This record gives sequence, C-alpha cells and structure tokens, in this order.
Amino acid sequence: MNLLIVESPTKAKTISKFLGKDFEVVASMGHVRDLPENTIGIDIVKNYTPYYVVPQQHQATVTKLKEVARKAKKIIFATDQDREGEAIAWHLAYLLNVDPESKCRIVFHEITESAVKEALDEARGINLDLVDAQQARRILDRLVGYQLSPFLWRKVSRGLSAGRVQSVAVRLIVEREREIQNFKPEEYWTIEAKFNKPPHLPEKWGGKKDSAKKEDAFAGKLHKINDKILGKFDIKTGKDAKKIIAELKNASYFVKNIEKKKVSRQPPSPLTTSLLQQEANKKLGFSSKQTMVLAQQLYEGVNLGEKGSVGLITYMRTDSVNLSEKFLNEAEKYIKKEFGENYSEKKVYKAKSRLSQEAHEAIRPTDISKTSDDVKKYLNDNQYKLYKLVWSRALASQMAAAQFDTVAVDIESRLLEGRTPERSAIPTRYEFRAAGSSLAFDGFLKLYPDAQNEKDKNIPQLAEGEELKAKNLKEIQHFTEPPARYSDATLVKTLEEYGIGRPSTYAPTISTIIDRGYINRLKDKKLAPNEIAMLVNDLLVNHFPNIVDYNFTAKMEEEFDEIANNKKEWAPMIDEFYKPFKALLNQKEKEISKRDIAEKVTEEKCAKCGSAMLEKIGRFGKFLACSAFPKCKYTINLEPKKPEVEPIPTNEICEKCNSPLFQVQGRFGAYLRCGKYPECDFTKKIIKAIGIKCPQCKEGDLIEKRSRKGTKFWCCNRYPNCKYALWNEPVKKQNSDEMVVCEKCGSPLVYDRRGNIKCYNKECDFELIEAD
Repeated sequence: MNLLIVESPTKAKTISKFLGKDFEVVASMGHVRDLPENTIGIDIVKNYTPYYVVPQQHQATVTKLKEVARKAKKIIFATDQDREGEAIAWHLAYLLNVDPESKCRIVFHEITESAVKEALDEARGINLDLVDAQQARRILDRLVGYQLSPFLWRKVSRGLSAGRVQSVAVRLIVEREREIQNFKPEEYWTIEAKFNKPPHLPEKWGGKKDSAKKEDAFAGKLHKINDKILGKFDIKTGKDAKKIIAELKNASYFVKNIEKKKVSRQPPSPLTTSLLQQEANKKLGFSSKQTMVLAQQLYEGVNLGEKGSVGLITYMRTDSVNLSEKFLNEAEKYIKKEFGENYSEKKVYKAKSRLSQEAHEAIRPTDISKTSDDVKKYLNDNQYKLYKLVWSRALASQMAAAQFDTVAVDIESRLLEGRTPERSAIPTRYEFRAAGSSLAFDGFLKLYPDAQNEKDKNIPQLAEGEELKAKNLKEIQHFTEPPARYSDATLVKTLEEYGIGRPSTYAPTISTIIDRGYINRLKDKKLAPNEIAMLVNDLLVNHFPNIVDYNFTAKMEEEFDEIANNKKEWAPMIDEFYKPFKALLNQKEKEISKRDIAEKVTEEKCAKCGSAMLEKIGRFGKFLACSAFPKCKYTINLEPKKPEVEPIPTNEICEKCNSPLFQVQGRFGAYLRCGKYPECDFTKKIIKAIGIKCPQCKEGDLIEKRSRKGTKFWCCNRYPNCKYALWNEPVKKQNSDEMVVCEKCGSPLVYDRRGNIKCYNKECDFELIEAD
C-alpha cells in the first residue's frame, strides 16, 4: 500500500477515487509543525535557526500519520504547489523520516484524474529553495511580530500587534482616511443642453415627413469657449455660469463637426488570485477571506451526486494569467459551438508583473463542459456565484472583442438676430460636444457583461452645418469629492501594484488587521481605521520607517523570490534586516516614553484619590486613567456613551460592606457592583451558563467568562479540576445540553465576532455559515 498525503479531508476524498486500492490518501490538516506560540522559537545566535514544534491540536494527527506511514511501501506528498505547500511537505518528510531528495513530491494545478496521474509519473524531490523562501518569510515575520508587538504594549497599550505586511496595509488605510479628513471640496460648474433637430413645417404646407422626434433628443456639454477647451474649474461660480447661459439664450446652434469611429473593447484577462478577490468583491460583495474559502472548496472538490467529489476549478493561489494549451483548445471549440465562429478568438496572455512567481496557471474551470447551471443544484448559493464568475471569466478571455460605433458631434452657437449660418459667430464663441455610442457586436460581453456595458447612447443622423434646436439649457453645480475608502478589492489591487505580499497573503492580511481591532469593515463594506490604528501607524512611520515603507516592503518580497529561485541565501538576508532593526528597537526603547505618545495630563482629578487624570488611548479608544495607577485603578471611558442603563437591584450582598449589590453595565458586559460605589469598589462577575455540558469532563457546565484583558471565553465551571476552554461561543444543539460539532473534523462549531458559524479548528475546510 502506498500513502499519499494532502492537506484536507475534502482534497483526500476527491483524489481517492482516482487512485484505487494501491493508495491510501490521508489529510495532514494543514501545517503539522510550526514555531512555538509562547516563545520566539528562533536561535538568533545560531544563524537564525528555527525550532519547530508540533502544535497540540495536531499531535493526534501526526501520531495517526506515523502509524499509517509505518505500513506504507512509499510515501508521496501531494500538498499545494506553492511555497506553503512545499514547506508542509518538508515538515511531513521530517516527521515521517522520508528523504526530502527522494521522489516523494508531486504537484498538480487541478484535482482531476489525468492531472493527478500525470503528477505521479513526474514525482520529484522536495524543492528546498521554495522551503527556504517560506521559512525566511516565517522567521522574518516572527522576528518583527514578537519584538515590535511587545514594544507597542509598553509604549501604547497592551494587546496591540505589528507585522511586516499588516502594518503597511494599515498605513494605506490610515493615509487614505486622512486624505478624506483633510479634503476640502472645490466648487465647479458645467453647462449642459438637450439638442434636437428643429420641427419642420407640416407636410401639407410643404414640410418633410422626417420631422424631429422626441426620442432623437440628445445631450451636449459645453466643451470650448473661444476655441479653448474648458478645464474642470474654468467655470468656478454660479454667477459665471449664469452669465454664459444668458448669452447662449440669444444663440442658434449648428453642427460644426462629426467624427465617427469604431472602437474595440478587449476581453478581460484570466483570473489571478488578486483579480479573483477584486472581481468577487465588486460583483458579488464577497470579502477576500470569503472568496478564498469558497475557492478552496471548489478546488478541493464538491460532491456532484453520482460523480462523487469533483474539483471544479484549478489552484486558486496564483499570479499567472497563463492558460494551458488543452484548455485553450477546449474553449475555442466550446465558443464556436455555443456562440458562433465569429465569437472565438484564441489568446495567450502574459503576466504584467515581473515578480510573477512559480509557473502556475490562471484560475479556470477544470472542465469547461461543466457550466455553472449544470452544477448549480450541487452547490450552495455562494459557491455557485463564485464558480459562475470563474467559468465565465476564463471563457470570456478567449472570446472576440466587443465592437462599438462611436460618434462625437461638435455644436457651435451663433447669433439669431440678423445673422446667417455663413456669417461670424457671436463675439464669444461657445462650442458644445455630444458623444454617442452603440454596440455593434457584443463579443465577450455576451457572456461576461461589465459595469462599462451601458445602454446605447444614440445620436440621430446629422449633417455638418445642420441647424439644431437647444432645450433645457442649464447650469449644473458640482463639488469635487474626496477619495473613496478602500474596499477589499481596491486594497488588494493597491498591495499588488506596490508589490507587497503575494497571492497567499492578501486575504489573511485583511482579516488580521480587522480581527486585531485596527480596521473596521463599515456597512458599505469599505475599510476604515480606528483611532488606535492612526496612533500606532504614526509611531511606526516616525520611528520605524522601514517597517511601513512601501518600497522597502516590496524589496523584501523580491528577496524572497530570489531565495525561491536559488539566487540568494536566506540567513544572510534575515541578518541584513534584523541587526539594524534590533539596534533601532533598542534605541527607541530608551528614547520613547509612553507618556509622550499615548498619555496626556488633563485638568481632571481622580474621583477616588484626587490625583491627576491622564488621557490615554487603548485598543477600544480613548479613556481617562488615574495617574496613581497601579495604586488607584479608577478610569473614565471617553468613547461615545451608550444609553445609560439604571443599576438593577439584586438579592446579593457585598462581601466587603454588606450593602446590596446592583447589576450594572460595563464596557465588557454586565457585572455586579456595590451599591455604595465609589466609596466601596467591590465588584463581582456574573456567572453566565450557556446550557451546554462540558464535553471533556462530562460533569461541569460551560460558562461565559472574561480574561484579564477583557476578552470573552467559555470554559468549564469545574476549573481548575477541568481546564476545557474555548475562545469562541460554541453552538448549542436545539433541545439538548450538547454542543454542535463539525462533521468533517469533530471540532466544536462556534460563533465568530460577526455571528457567523465556523469550525473551531482553523485548519478545517468547514464552510463558513454566514449570519442572516
């Protein structure tokens, strides 16, 4: 029996049906070794040697893998084909005593029978250059995070974090917010009119049949004054606009020039990871993380009834726009059959980025004959939407360009009184421009319409010198608008343009800065910074400029690419960064005072001890704190107050002074407080049972509690005899005292911060269930 190891159970299930009885396919559940959580795990003196451990949640998996491996004739690692996948294979080889240079590694871009079997025929050793590139990134990020984050705790507030890529992303969002805050709108005006052919005499009086129709009216905009093209701010005030309107009311209008063109709009390129996230955000409203979770499911396999688990799309972490010759031929054949010969136009795309890494394909369907409608009944709504996007985009990239007929008409004004078209125009010469377009051939738009695919803007048949009649001549006031906040799509696009991060890092970066409390996702799904983000960003920009410098961070990405291509050693690269960084960190530790950055003395006096109150800022915003801390812990929240709730009397008695306890609402929820507060500062937590029996000891009940930092967690009420705990609220079975567990891995299903249901095991591919 041969053993083939992949990352996830779904991927294992899909591949199993291809290989028959000769192979056992098992899942590693993601990374099996990593740096330890509680220590830095890097020996800086010994050339930055990392010390890896098997995380507790993976120890059972590793034990099982070792048991299966002992019985296997051959062990093959079929983890993902990027650097992360190569590193997982390397860690597995170490744990299972497999020679990494032996033919133990296979890669494939799609999970199809032909791709997997072809990969087995081309097995190779583990690419240690890719492993080194991944390891260098991991070590560098650990060095920055584990040394800079505690610095922020000491100088700003506990619980803060900094990272090599996340801090740059925060900087982009902070700087955009400040652009918006500092923006001063500028007023400007435009002049517009509706034009039409003037009505002719009735036919019985000698007029023509083709009199002007209402639907022939078209809009024009003032374009030139005295042959000079108008700039945006040339008409600055309403007074200036009204003066022009007054002059134009005494004018007639004639067609000066007509310019007709045929314009082609080329189809979009195939999808890279970045483009997939951008398109899914713009067209479907998906976050980057949501998009990647769904794409992973479509890649690893979806149950298609009698056909079993089928991988529907190719690998979703790629910066390549290349498509296989096989797919190009299949697409050409499909387009000609379904749309017609004139809709097919075979194209080969090349990546714009010189940093495009690993020779992957673009994201495409594995089988073009499986249309989105064919598989719709097997997919949930979001899977269907994303598959339809991938299928349509890949096919559209091989279709003909759309063709538009465009026309631009210049319309000049002339005096009415005593003038003829041949005589000179009024002293000030005004010229309008009208533009129209109509779709002559839809091409790729037939399958993949976009926001630019607007309704036709028709302009009637006109002739140069022909007189027109102007209606609804009006001045329109405008104000410039501030730049828009970043969305997931525009932030990913900007990170990619700067060369910051890679396909595998965009979604985790955005999730991290939201989860860490730096960034809020607003109701319109735009990204806005919290006040703490601005403070931390300013600190890093002023004192650690390289950490948040766009070009410096992009340069680091280039160096990781050089390591992956065997052009650079990873340890010297780390050393070149770390030594000056550590020296600067030591220097700033001495120079920077928390009081200078995050504290300000106020005129307020402490209500408990009379000491001066300090204005501080923490993860949850501004607050006042007694300067006598830690002797006095009195604080006042300065964030916008929620409606005050009257203290609720209880039957409990204060353990310090025997006064009644009242239930009051604090920042972290309800608690009990002495009725003589602030004279008596006794408080007591409210034990909140959630109706679930402890799954570990089977005796205790799970209760909701808060850590010293104020973070909620759920644990057994028999602590310390039972130490079972979760950082997310578990989902309770209806009419039961048990929690719901994941059908894929057996871990608890829990609620995230937004009320969505997810698997507590981060490595599990359980599909997020979004809150209504």
